[in-house]
Amino acid sequence: MSTDKRLLAFGGRLRRLREKSGFRTGKDFAGRLGWMASKVSRVETGATLPSDSDLAAWLTAVEAPEDVALELHDELLELRLARNSWKRQLRTGHAPRQREHATAEQTATRITMVEFYLVPGLVQTAEYARQLFAMAAKLHQTPADTDEAVRARIRRQDVLYDPSKQIEILVAETALRYPLCSAPVLRAQIDRLITLSALPNVRIGVIPVDTVLPAITMHGFIILDDEVQIEINHTELATVDHDDVELYRRITNELWSVAVEGDEARSLLNRVLDAIGSGG
Repeated sequence: MSTDKRLLAFGGRLRRLREKSGFRTGKDFAGRLGWMASKVSRVETGATLPSDSDLAAWLTAVEAPEDVALELHDELLELRLARNSWKRQLRTGHAPRQREHATAEQTATRITMVEFYLVPGLVQTAEYARQLFAMAAKLHQTPADTDEAVRARIRRQDVLYDPSKQIEILVAETALRYPLCSAPVLRAQIDRLITLSALPNVRIGVIPVDTVLPAITMHGFIILDDEVQIEINHTELATVDHDDVELYRRITNELWSVAVEGDEARSLLNRVLDAIGSGG
């Protein structure tokens, strides 16, 4: 069954539970939950996936049996993974996803990005980004809208110059030692990091390659205020669960404790530049 059909079927199950519990119309049920009637309609037609808390409120209101509630929560997780798969998200190319990122970052007050194997998107040069978009389109067999995607990614970087934002970029030296692009492109990318490290509202840290890590993350992640976004090979995950968010904040704080920043970070980045220049 396609993801769209599964979303519709999931909404249909919730609608039947609502009707069985005595709420004849979505408007009446919305009043019970304190929602807009349109929200109930979007969930029941599969247009919107409810959050975990929304689903819990729905199931409590209809007095769903515990086994049904557990099954629906599991199904919601599966649907979220399927909906957010890269194959589905990128079916029209990378540019629309970049515009979604831009909207989320413009509304966030605090932005944190942690990466071990690539330079975070918010501080990428156009040519570095071009290489990654082309690679991703080939890997996921999705439309290669590389030029448009690069333009959208670069426009995202306006937030770097917004003094109301608190931005933290934490990147491991490994992201620069495993080059994903040619030496000239990588050199320009490192120069870009050096330049951005002077911005007053942007904190850039580098984790040296020979550092003993106090914590480990198996993937990069982004924290936008109280939401964590995680990109893995086949899909994207997001969570606003308090315990999950706190876990990623602890990981971030532990990694910052062994990172270098300021003059030390610039010195490390210049050493990497020297190594690239000598063929290292």
